[in-house]
Amino acid sequence: MHRLARVVRTRFPAGRRVLAISDIHGNLPFLQGVLSAARYGPEDILVLVGDLVEKGPDSLSTLRYIMQLAQCSDVYCLRGNCDDLVCDFVREDGEIQKEFYERYLRLWGERCLLLQMGRAAGFMPRGPEDLPALRQVVREQFAPELEFLESLPEILITPDYLFVHGGVADEDRLEGLPAWKCMKNDDFLSQGHSFRRWCVVGHWPVTLYDPWVPRARPLLVPERHIASIDGGCSLKLDGQLNALVLPEMPGGAFSWFAYDGLPTAVALEHQVPSADSINVRWGRNALEVLERGPELCRCRHLESGRVLEIPTEYLYTDGAVTRCEDATDYRLAVEPGDVLSVVLRLSDRALVKKDGVTGWYFGRMDEKSLKKP
Repeated sequence: MHRLARVVRTRFPAGRRVLAISDIHGNLPFLQGVLSAARYGPEDILVLVGDLVEKGPDSLSTLRYIMQLAQCSDVYCLRGNCDDLVCDFVREDGEIQKEFYERYLRLWGERCLLLQMGRAAGFMPRGPEDLPALRQVVREQFAPELEFLESLPEILITPDYLFVHGGVADEDRLEGLPAWKCMKNDDFLSQGHSFRRWCVVGHWPVTLYDPWVPRARPLLVPERHIASIDGGCSLKLDGQLNALVLPEMPGGAFSWFAYDGLPTAVALEHQVPSADSINVRWGRNALEVLERGPELCRCRHLESGRVLEIPTEYLYTDGAVTRCEDATDYRLAVEPGDVLSVVLRLSDRALVKKDGVTGWYFGRMDEKSLKKP
């Protein structure tokens, strides 16, 4: 049975700051880190735009933390496609989709909320034959968490904003939409939609939209009134969790905070940015290895034909295809004194981030400043 999307309509009180965060993916330190960076307080309104759980280090603790926040503060939580997995697993009494859940549990392992619940209850499934028993354990021992997840709507709408995890095609036809399409709507910006309200979405990491430079900061498209804010938290090696701050008045400027959990260092030398670069990203990352080295491999990106150096540890095989984690040959614009997040340190360069943009830095850094945040 296909569920219809649930729509919540509200008005935010004037004079209160509104923060929007999406795609936490079970990463409690990142959530706490970005809330601390934003100096989040009880007077703020928090909108969590789906994918609260799954694929991160501790979805169960993250879920419980959010539930506590929602009890004592104005927190609006929406359902993303990952939040729906556990609900779908326990929802029906009929046959479990064993092939899907076996693959899901095998792929994400300890990063699955279901397995984290099972471990907390002292039950770990050995194989697909144990899925019915796992379902019963989750139902019996995690009723508050299930009730919270089941209560999440897919759409939140105000006079000035539309929040939805995956995206919608038409802000005037929200009732009657399939819930799943609102939660999982891949490559939303490429669909050409425009809105009167600002439409705030997550789901699709923003770095996937830029073919030239890896950017994890919120992507704002003013002419179409779309804000895409998924920074790749828990999914990307250089990912971050973004908190978008809505303007105090309609038509004002957005601002944002981010947390990436990476060590930092202070740049000592100037570096000009690349005039030409490529962002090799998920789904478009098939490679031919031309020359293999201990730190870097010279590779041809099959889609573009471009040859670039990719960290050796970023390479992996997918069947018969060589692929890589998100990679780039972009040289970041850097000034002495810039504080850089260090993604990867090699003998002659470092992959770093500045203001949510990832690139290579060949200058010296103050190693004494290299520390965990």
